[in-house]
Amino acid sequence: MRTGNGWGWLARYLQVEVSLRSVLATFPADGPMQAAVNACRGLRLLRQDPWECLASFILSSNNHVRRIREMIATLCERYGEPVEVPPGYPPAFAFPEPERIAAATERELRRCKLGFRAPYLLGAARAVARREPDLTSLGSRSYETARRALLELPGVGPKVADCVLLFAYGFQTAFPVDVWILRALRMFYFRGRKPTRRQIDEFVRAHFGPYAGYAQQYLYHYMRTRAGTRESSCADHPSADRARADVPTRSNHLKASHSA
Repeated sequence: MRTGNGWGWLARYLQVEVSLRSVLATFPADGPMQAAVNACRGLRLLRQDPWECLASFILSSNNHVRRIREMIATLCERYGEPVEVPPGYPPAFAFPEPERIAAATERELRRCKLGFRAPYLLGAARAVARREPDLTSLGSRSYETARRALLELPGVGPKVADCVLLFAYGFQTAFPVDVWILRALRMFYFRGRKPTRRQIDEFVRAHFGPYAGYAQQYLYHYMRTRAGTRESSCADHPSADRARADVPTRSNHLKASHSA
Protein backbone atom coordinates (compact mmCIF):
# COMPACT_ATOMS: atom_id res chain seq x y z
CA MET A 1 0.00 0.00 0.00
CA ARG A 2 1.45 3.37 -0.98
CA THR A 3 1.79 5.92 1.80
CA GLY A 4 3.31 9.38 1.68
CA ASN A 5 5.31 10.89 -1.16
CA GLY A 6 8.10 9.41 -3.23
CA TRP A 7 8.82 5.84 -4.19
CA GLY A 8 10.02 4.39 -0.90
CA TRP A 9 6.86 2.30 -0.73
CA LEU A 10 7.82 0.58 -3.99
CA ALA A 11 11.35 -0.16 -2.79
CA ARG A 12 9.89 -1.76 0.33
CA TYR A 13 7.34 -3.71 -1.71
CA LEU A 14 10.05 -5.08 -4.01
CA GLN A 15 12.48 -5.63 -1.11
CA VAL A 16 15.34 -4.14 -3.10
CA GLU A 17 17.46 -3.72 0.03
CA VAL A 18 17.64 -7.49 0.52
CA SER A 19 20.90 -8.99 -0.74
CA LEU A 20 19.74 -11.89 -2.88
CA ARG A 21 23.29 -13.19 -3.07
CA SER A 22 23.44 -13.42 0.73
CA VAL A 23 20.06 -15.17 0.86
CA LEU A 24 21.02 -17.77 -1.74
CA ALA A 25 24.30 -18.45 0.06
CA THR A 26 22.32 -19.86 3.01
CA PHE A 27 20.46 -22.43 0.89
CA PRO A 28 21.47 -26.09 1.19
CA ALA A 29 23.74 -27.37 -1.56
CA ASP A 30 21.59 -30.39 -2.43
CA GLY A 31 20.56 -31.13 -6.00
CA PRO A 32 16.89 -30.06 -5.95
CA MET A 33 17.57 -26.76 -4.20
CA GLN A 34 20.38 -25.83 -6.56
CA ALA A 35 18.28 -26.87 -9.57
CA ALA A 36 15.51 -24.59 -8.31
CA VAL A 37 17.93 -21.68 -7.90
CA ASN A 38 19.34 -22.16 -11.39
CA ALA A 39 15.86 -22.41 -12.91
CA CYS A 40 14.45 -19.37 -11.08
CA ARG A 41 17.28 -16.85 -11.10
CA GLY A 42 16.42 -13.46 -9.65
CA LEU A 43 13.27 -14.63 -7.84
CA ARG A 44 12.48 -12.31 -4.93
CA LEU A 45 9.82 -12.16 -2.26
CA LEU A 46 7.52 -9.14 -2.17
CA ARG A 47 6.50 -7.40 1.05
CA GLN A 48 2.73 -7.11 0.72
CA ASP A 49 0.18 -5.11 2.67
CA PRO A 50 -0.96 -7.35 5.57
CA TRP A 51 -4.71 -6.98 5.08
CA GLU A 52 -4.58 -7.33 1.30
CA CYS A 53 -2.30 -10.34 1.67
CA LEU A 54 -4.55 -11.98 4.26
CA ALA A 55 -7.74 -11.41 2.30
CA SER A 56 -6.18 -12.61 -0.96
CA PHE A 57 -5.01 -15.87 0.58
CA ILE A 58 -8.41 -16.47 2.18
CA LEU A 59 -9.85 -16.17 -1.34
CA SER A 60 -7.21 -18.59 -2.68
CA SER A 61 -8.72 -21.57 -0.87
CA ASN A 62 -9.49 -24.35 -3.39
CA ASN A 63 -9.04 -21.88 -6.19
CA HIS A 64 -6.84 -21.11 -9.20
CA VAL A 65 -4.96 -17.97 -10.14
CA ARG A 66 -7.26 -16.69 -12.87
CA ARG A 67 -10.35 -16.91 -10.67
CA ILE A 68 -8.55 -15.38 -7.69
CA ARG A 69 -7.62 -12.40 -9.87
CA GLU A 70 -11.22 -12.04 -11.02
CA MET A 71 -12.52 -12.11 -7.43
CA ILE A 72 -10.01 -9.51 -6.29
CA ALA A 73 -10.73 -7.28 -9.28
CA THR A 74 -14.47 -7.41 -8.57
CA LEU A 75 -13.96 -6.62 -4.88
CA CYS A 76 -11.77 -3.65 -5.78
CA GLU A 77 -14.26 -2.31 -8.31
CA ARG A 78 -17.20 -2.55 -5.93
CA TYR A 79 -15.62 -1.66 -2.59
CA GLY A 80 -12.23 -0.07 -3.28
CA GLU A 81 -11.35 3.59 -3.62
CA PRO A 82 -10.46 4.83 -7.11
CA VAL A 83 -6.78 5.52 -7.72
CA GLU A 84 -5.27 8.02 -10.11
CA VAL A 85 -4.31 6.62 -13.51
CA PRO A 86 -2.70 8.29 -16.56
CA PRO A 87 -5.04 9.71 -19.21
CA GLY A 88 -6.42 7.09 -21.54
CA TYR A 89 -6.06 4.21 -19.09
CA PRO A 90 -9.05 2.29 -17.70
CA PRO A 91 -10.21 3.05 -14.15
CA ALA A 92 -8.32 1.37 -11.32
CA PHE A 93 -9.26 0.78 -7.71
CA ALA A 94 -7.34 0.14 -4.52
CA PHE A 95 -7.91 -3.00 -2.51
CA PRO A 96 -10.80 -2.28 -0.11
CA GLU A 97 -10.01 -1.63 3.53
CA PRO A 98 -11.28 -4.20 6.07
CA GLU A 99 -13.84 -1.73 7.40
CA ARG A 100 -15.41 -1.46 3.94
CA ILE A 101 -15.68 -5.23 3.57
CA ALA A 102 -16.94 -5.53 7.17
CA ALA A 103 -19.85 -3.22 6.36
CA ALA A 104 -21.06 -5.48 3.54
CA THR A 105 -23.36 -8.46 3.90
CA GLU A 106 -22.53 -12.04 3.02
CA ARG A 107 -25.05 -11.92 0.19
CA GLU A 108 -23.38 -8.84 -1.27
CA LEU A 109 -19.99 -10.50 -1.14
CA ARG A 110 -21.33 -13.62 -2.78
CA ARG A 111 -22.33 -11.44 -5.71
CA CYS A 112 -18.60 -10.94 -6.22
CA LYS A 113 -18.46 -14.68 -6.99
CA LEU A 114 -16.62 -15.54 -3.80
CA GLY A 115 -18.73 -18.64 -3.18
CA PHE A 116 -18.12 -20.42 0.13
CA ARG A 117 -15.26 -18.00 0.84
CA ALA A 118 -17.65 -15.04 1.35
CA PRO A 119 -18.45 -15.70 5.04
CA TYR A 120 -14.77 -16.33 5.79
CA LEU A 121 -13.68 -13.06 4.21
CA LEU A 122 -16.51 -11.20 5.95
CA GLY A 123 -15.66 -12.70 9.34
CA ALA A 124 -11.97 -11.95 8.94
CA ALA A 125 -12.69 -8.36 7.84
CA ARG A 126 -14.91 -7.74 10.84
CA ALA A 127 -12.31 -9.17 13.22
CA VAL A 128 -9.50 -7.10 11.68
CA ALA A 129 -11.68 -3.98 11.74
CA ARG A 130 -12.03 -4.56 15.51
CA ARG A 131 -8.24 -5.03 15.69
CA GLU A 132 -8.68 -8.65 16.74
CA PRO A 133 -5.88 -9.11 15.87
CA ASP A 134 -4.17 -5.80 15.24
CA LEU A 135 -2.40 -6.49 11.96
CA THR A 136 -0.08 -3.52 12.45
CA SER A 137 1.51 -5.14 15.50
CA LEU A 138 1.92 -8.75 14.36
CA GLY A 139 5.29 -8.04 12.77
CA SER A 140 6.78 -7.18 16.14
CA ARG A 141 5.64 -10.43 17.75
CA SER A 142 7.31 -13.80 17.67
CA TYR A 143 6.50 -16.11 14.78
CA GLU A 144 4.60 -18.48 17.05
CA THR A 145 2.52 -15.73 18.67
CA ALA A 146 1.68 -14.05 15.38
CA ARG A 147 0.74 -17.39 13.83
CA ARG A 148 -1.62 -18.27 16.69
CA ALA A 149 -3.34 -14.90 16.30
CA LEU A 150 -3.91 -15.43 12.58
CA LEU A 151 -5.19 -18.96 13.09
CA GLU A 152 -8.04 -17.52 15.17
CA LEU A 153 -9.46 -15.82 12.07
CA PRO A 154 -12.18 -17.42 9.91
CA GLY A 155 -10.83 -19.09 6.81
CA VAL A 156 -7.24 -19.13 8.05
CA GLY A 157 -5.45 -22.45 8.37
CA PRO A 158 -1.74 -23.22 8.73
CA LYS A 159 -0.90 -22.60 5.06
CA VAL A 160 -2.71 -19.25 4.83
CA ALA A 161 -1.21 -18.12 8.15
CA ASP A 162 2.32 -18.98 6.99
CA CYS A 163 1.76 -17.25 3.64
CA VAL A 164 0.72 -14.04 5.41
CA LEU A 165 3.61 -14.23 7.86
CA LEU A 166 6.10 -14.74 5.03
CA PHE A 167 4.80 -12.33 2.39
CA ALA A 168 3.34 -9.55 4.55
CA TYR A 169 5.68 -9.61 7.55
CA GLY A 170 8.88 -11.26 6.35
CA PHE A 171 9.01 -14.09 8.87
CA GLN A 172 11.60 -16.32 7.19
CA THR A 173 10.77 -19.22 9.51
CA ALA A 174 7.35 -19.38 7.84
CA PHE A 175 7.35 -22.23 5.31
CA PRO A 176 3.91 -22.54 3.68
CA VAL A 177 3.11 -26.13 2.74
CA ASP A 178 0.63 -26.60 -0.10
CA VAL A 179 0.20 -29.47 -2.54
CA TRP A 180 3.19 -28.35 -4.64
CA ILE A 181 5.59 -28.05 -1.72
CA LEU A 182 4.35 -31.32 -0.21
CA ARG A 183 4.98 -33.00 -3.55
CA ALA A 184 8.50 -31.54 -3.70
CA LEU A 185 9.35 -32.63 -0.17
CA ARG A 186 8.05 -36.15 -0.69
CA MET A 187 9.80 -36.58 -4.01
CA PHE A 188 13.12 -34.91 -3.36
CA TYR A 189 13.71 -35.38 0.37
CA PHE A 190 11.45 -38.08 1.82
CA ARG A 191 11.81 -40.58 -1.03
CA GLY A 192 8.11 -41.04 -1.64
CA ARG A 193 7.19 -41.43 2.03
CA LYS A 194 4.34 -39.44 3.55
CA PRO A 195 5.84 -37.32 6.35
CA THR A 196 3.72 -35.93 9.16
CA ARG A 197 3.49 -32.17 9.61
CA ARG A 198 5.80 -32.49 12.62
CA GLN A 199 8.40 -34.30 10.52
CA ILE A 200 8.11 -31.63 7.82
CA ASP A 201 8.54 -28.82 10.34
CA GLU A 202 11.60 -30.46 11.89
CA PHE A 203 13.16 -31.14 8.51
CA VAL A 204 12.53 -27.60 7.25
CA ARG A 205 14.15 -26.05 10.34
CA ALA A 206 17.16 -28.35 10.10
CA HIS A 207 17.69 -28.31 6.34
CA PHE A 208 16.72 -25.00 4.76
CA GLY A 209 18.42 -22.58 7.14
CA PRO A 210 17.60 -19.01 8.18
CA TYR A 211 15.87 -18.14 4.89
CA ALA A 212 13.58 -21.16 4.73
CA GLY A 213 10.73 -18.99 3.47
CA TYR A 214 12.83 -17.85 0.52
CA ALA A 215 13.87 -21.44 -0.18
CA GLN A 216 10.20 -22.43 -0.18
CA GLN A 217 9.42 -19.97 -2.97
CA TYR A 218 12.24 -21.30 -5.14
CA LEU A 219 11.04 -24.87 -4.67
CA TYR A 220 7.43 -23.85 -5.27
CA HIS A 221 8.14 -21.97 -8.50
CA TYR A 222 10.47 -24.72 -9.69
CA MET A 223 7.81 -27.37 -9.16
CA ARG A 224 5.13 -25.29 -10.89
CA THR A 225 7.18 -24.34 -13.93
CA ARG A 226 10.10 -26.68 -14.50
CA ALA A 227 9.96 -29.97 -12.63
CA GLY A 228 6.62 -30.98 -14.18
CA THR A 229 3.04 -31.17 -12.95
CA ARG A 230 2.83 -34.90 -12.45
CA GLU A 231 4.58 -36.64 -9.60
CA SER A 232 5.53 -39.49 -11.91
CA SER A 233 7.30 -37.16 -14.33
CA CYS A 234 8.98 -35.26 -11.49
CA ALA A 235 10.31 -38.48 -10.00
CA ASP A 236 12.32 -39.02 -13.19
CA HIS A 237 13.91 -35.58 -12.99
CA PRO A 238 17.72 -35.77 -12.54
CA SER A 239 17.60 -33.61 -9.41
CA ALA A 240 15.51 -36.24 -7.67
CA ASP A 241 18.41 -38.70 -7.85
CA ARG A 242 20.80 -36.04 -6.62
CA ALA A 243 18.56 -35.36 -3.65
CA ARG A 244 18.57 -39.01 -2.69
CA ALA A 245 22.37 -38.95 -2.78
CA ASP A 246 22.78 -35.61 -1.04
CA VAL A 247 20.42 -35.77 1.93
CA PRO A 248 19.92 -39.40 3.00
CA THR A 249 21.26 -38.87 6.50
CA ARG A 250 18.78 -36.10 7.33
CA SER A 251 15.82 -38.12 6.09
CA ASN A 252 16.99 -41.24 7.89
CA HIS A 253 17.61 -39.27 11.06
CA LEU A 254 14.05 -37.94 11.04
CA LYS A 255 12.68 -41.39 10.35
CA ALA A 256 14.66 -42.88 13.20
CA SER A 257 13.80 -40.11 15.65
CA HIS A 258 10.07 -40.65 15.12
CA SER A 259 10.22 -44.42 15.31
CA ALA A 260 12.17 -44.41 18.57
